[in-house]
Amino acid sequence: MALTIPLISSGVAGPLGAIHLPRLWQKLTLSATGNLAEDYPECGMGFDQMVLDGLKVDRDAAVNYVKENKPSYPEFEKWVLDQRGGSIPQEEIDASNAAITGYHHDDDTRKAVLSASGISDDGSILDAVNLNNLDDWQEFHAQVTG
Repeated sequence: MALTIPLISSGVAGPLGAIHLPRLWQKLTLSATGNLAEDYPECGMGFDQMVLDGLKVDRDAAVNYVKENKPSYPEFEKWVLDQRGGSIPQEEIDASNAAITGYHHDDDTRKAVLSASGISDDGSILDAVNLNNLDDWQEFHAQVTG
């Protein structure tokens, strides 16, 4: 059985409104069940850490919660809120979202992702969210088509 490539985009938010949080939950859940594709970190230092920092949630606590409880996404969001006393100021969610949507990969990474996807680097795709989507989709396609 092939391990799963996470396909929830970093640009997706759940009811809380925090983008990337659903993808982090998916990666943590896949890892906790032994199903995360090998090239994907359980909880990396990029967007994973950015959303945790932005929401002021402890990394180890989040990883351990998912490993031990395997929550549904709404349960995970509730746990995140509980870590903050039941609410997170909208300004913090907005700042976290802006940090993620405003992040750009370096030129070499951008060029490699676009090249692997057969897309010319004409300067129209700069943000890491869309580049990561393309990378995930390319990895998925390669996995399922051999």
